[in-house]
Amino acid sequence: MDGQIIELLKQGKIGVIPTDTIHGVVGSALRQETVEEIYRLRKRTPSKPMIILIGEASEVEQFGVSLTEEQRKILERVWPGKVSVILPCNESRWEYLHRGTNSLAFRVPNDEALREMLRETGPLVAPSANWEGEKPTETSEEAKRYFGEEVFYVDAGKLASKASTLVKLESSKLVILRQGEVEVDEDLIKES
Repeated sequence: MDGQIIELLKQGKIGVIPTDTIHGVVGSALRQETVEEIYRLRKRTPSKPMIILIGEASEVEQFGVSLTEEQRKILERVWPGKVSVILPCNESRWEYLHRGTNSLAFRVPNDEALREMLRETGPLVAPSANWEGEKPTETSEEAKRYFGEEVFYVDAGKLASKASTLVKLESSKLVILRQGEVEVDEDLIKES
């Protein structure tokens, strides 16, 4: 991603960009007003938290998430990758992200250029680029039908993939909530 996109995201702007799975409508996770605007644009249920993309696993700590050594090892097996992991987050200052659930879903993308961008922008919320309940968009043109000129777009051609696999890390066990691009079970992680 070029420097102009990084600057826009750092300023709190919202864009539709390719992720390592599908197009996401992204904005700074550290700016509450940006996060609230994404809820509005996506017509998203206010009580549903969004997945947060991070450049490396250690970034969960800035959200008050502390991991055991065993949990770190589990995350090393799924990250970087197309697996989003729900971790406990009890800090009230992040309530605009966890929406009262006291947990947040994080993903370290399986795309080096995207991870490099995240190291510059900081964590980004990244729900799929569509209105809630609608089919995820495969192109920037499709996304424009939802968001018009209210966001910027990074055209990556057609991206037809599944959403990330969603799991919850409970003590030292993965609980599968949604099978996506990567098939996961408690003992084995493999590409589908």
